[in-house]
Amino acid sequence: MVMIQKIPVTILTGYLGAGKTTLLNRILTEEHDKKIAVIVNEFGEVGIDHQLVLNADEEILEMNNGCICCTVRGDLIRLISDLMTRCDRFDHFVIETTGLADPAPVIQSFFVDEVMLRKTQLDAVVTVVDAKHIGKHWDSSEAQEQIAFADVILLNKTDLVSAEALGELESKVRGMNAIATLQRTQNCDIPLDSILGVQAFDLKNALSIDPEFLDEEAHEHDESVYSVAITEIGTVDSDKLNRWLNQLIQAKGQDIFRMKGILDIDNAERRFVFQGVHMTLDGRPGQPWRSGETRKNELVFIGRNLDEAELRASFQDCFAQTYAHV
Repeated sequence: MVMIQKIPVTILTGYLGAGKTTLLNRILTEEHDKKIAVIVNEFGEVGIDHQLVLNADEEILEMNNGCICCTVRGDLIRLISDLMTRCDRFDHFVIETTGLADPAPVIQSFFVDEVMLRKTQLDAVVTVVDAKHIGKHWDSSEAQEQIAFADVILLNKTDLVSAEALGELESKVRGMNAIATLQRTQNCDIPLDSILGVQAFDLKNALSIDPEFLDEEAHEHDESVYSVAITEIGTVDSDKLNRWLNQLIQAKGQDIFRMKGILDIDNAERRFVFQGVHMTLDGRPGQPWRSGETRKNELVFIGRNLDEAELRASFQDCFAQTYAHV
């Protein structure tokens, strides 16, 4: 009887802006002799995370307009089932969830579907924790679930907090999850053999956290957290953009959990990529624009008390010339 070689799966989770995409880029670009298929899920109707991933190609599969743990879980199961027909091409699957995902229903997918149960093996749930900003979201049920269900926890951005604060955070995390492997990181710099192929997931531990998590019941999200997506065509003036973003984080930074964008700045050869978490902003050149490609500006904001009309109008003031709405 021929044994079926199960494909290991890593679930990559963590609250908004913790560093999941940074870790994913490390997984895709460092030498590890694995052929990896990546599934990226986004919160909102405009998907741009695949453009934030280096060397993105047909192995980066994207799902948006919903949380991977509820409205698009059926899509996840179908997508992995389709990938199974190409199983000779892949050694490992990595699922990057939206920062607002409760990991329990994602884990559940691997046990309630016959194909997933027979052909995949959940290797580990890896949770990235933003050491600087997690305190603002500690009461979020999603952030707590992400830590509680983790097999490996990366306390990331340790360079941005004091040793005392880091020690207190580590004790707090340990109080919520005493069995996970805990690593301190900067920019998610960690040997990949610490997170891939570790065979750390244990169903008994998951059931001890939530005895009913294999039951197919809907879960609830914080309805006060939502996304605003903006898509426009036109060249953005860099000086106007800098002023707008700085004014925005000063006025609304506490309410903006996450922001990210792909922009056509000053008609440059490369797209401009910016990301932000609360009061912190980072921007740099991204992939080159292809010849003949429509240069779209795509922005996503996730947070509370977001005024969509105001965000759209203020962004329009950043354009260097007449533009068209998409």
